[in-house]
Amino acid sequence: MTQFLGGLISWNVVTGLWGVFVVYWMISALRVKRTARTEASGARLATVAVLVAGAALIFEQSGPFGRMNGRFVPDREWIKGCGELLVAVGVSLAIWARRHIGQFWSARVTLKEDHQLIQSGPYARVRHPIYTGVLLAMMGTALFVGVWRALLGVVLVFVTHWLKARREEALLTEQFGVEYQEYRRRTGSLVPRLH
Repeated sequence: MTQFLGGLISWNVVTGLWGVFVVYWMISALRVKRTARTEASGARLATVAVLVAGAALIFEQSGPFGRMNGRFVPDREWIKGCGELLVAVGVSLAIWARRHIGQFWSARVTLKEDHQLIQSGPYARVRHPIYTGVLLAMMGTALFVGVWRALLGVVLVFVTHWLKARREEALLTEQFGVEYQEYRRRTGSLVPRLH
């Protein structure tokens, strides 16, 4: 039994789950509407740079990170298993949300042609469920890796998504006015609002 579980709890499973995420994202990006308005290139470049740095801290297997390579959790299979589970839940949530936003998705802060305010699926409770899913998967990966630099990477990804969400919300408020304000009142940003 232990050997069976050891085969399920591995870095290959974690990277395989992320591979499913990347492949789905690439395929679904082919079916989006044309962009009507988008953020400035400088804002997008800053977002990408910080996300890449955060991902490098999480995924890099070795590197000159010194004390940041110290462990914040013991190297135990059950902890790695919890990390894998978080990755699976996070990737699943992000894909579910991506399916619901459909043709209106963009990697940038944009409005698409004939943009609609999506309020179905996970968007019925959370305004940014893709970010929630990605953050859960990043936290799971950091837990699997178990070192401080991975936690720093999660913080960078969180701050970047939080700032990007604020820019998205400003654009959507401008576009949808009262409808978006009402949507904000009844939903949480990254986690469901407790009523």
